Amino acid sequence: MDRITDILVIVNPLVRDQSAIAKAATLARWLGAGIELLICDTQSSREAHTEGGLPELSNALLSDNLDSLLEQLAEPLRDDGIDVTTQIISGDPLHETVISWMRNSPADLVIKDTHHHSLAKRTFATNTDWHLIRACPVPLLLTKPRLWGTPPVLMAAVDPGHVNDPSAALDHRILDVTVSLANRFDAQVYAVHSYLPSTIATAAVGGMPPMIGVSAEALAAEREFRRLQIKQLTDEYGVADANLHVDAGSAAEYLPWMAAEWRVDILAMGAIARSGLKRVLIGSTAERVLETLPCDALVVKSPDFSQNLLF
Repeated sequence: MDRITDILVIVNPLVRDQSAIAKAATLARWLGAGIELLICDTQSSREAHTEGGLPELSNALLSDNLDSLLEQLAEPLRDDGIDVTTQIISGDPLHETVISWMRNSPADLVIKDTHHHSLAKRTFATNTDWHLIRACPVPLLLTKPRLWGTPPVLMAAVDPGHVNDPSAALDHRILDVTVSLANRFDAQVYAVHSYLPSTIATAAVGGMPPMIGVSAEALAAEREFRRLQIKQLTDEYGVADANLHVDAGSAAEYLPWMAAEWRVDILAMGAIARSGLKRVLIGSTAERVLETLPCDALVVKSPDFSQNLLF
């Protein structure tokens, strides 16, 4: 992985907990990176300023002046020896303004806090996280309030059979980013893969109940085939065999369960660009997993993502 030297943090001026900034500071210290704190002044944030809706940090009330807010957030980071710059931009909607800004930003990693989103918001594509998952050209870390362990535990979700990624470039990118971060933290790395058994899928397509005619031996043979397929990939990155987990199941259910079972701090997963109505109806594994994931999500794109992205 290319060295991370610039971390862009999308600051939400309307929340008290700034987990994204705290975790950016941890990464900056370990990676020797600088931090750029970015606020996008949208209509909703301006209304909050007018109504006195800005939150408290520590024991002091913040000014409704966004410059002052950013300086209060930046000061303790600078005192800790981190190079910090601040920037305020304006525009609506938030995601389009931020993505436009990022096209000229030197950032190699973007960090933003995330919250649960209603089904309606996801269906009608109104939340910023959804759009950033799809359009952010560099790794995107979506953080939750839970603190990381010392060292953090990292998990990489891979899918070498993905029809939209026949060369497995995305899986290599996921493992590259995950292992590179883990090496910096001297942290554990797990690799996981869940799949729908082909024997069950074939039976379902044929109109039979999924388990009719499917032997335990066939299921076990497919699981072993997939495990060896994943192992060939993860061996290149030094992932221990004991940390490799391959099981039948839905990724949207399996990944959050595994993250909780192994007390994972950061789950890395891939997102592939889709365009038009198809992406609204289908969404992506990353979007569905995010809603129930108990830890932070690191969303990674394939190396040629920016060339393939369609809006």
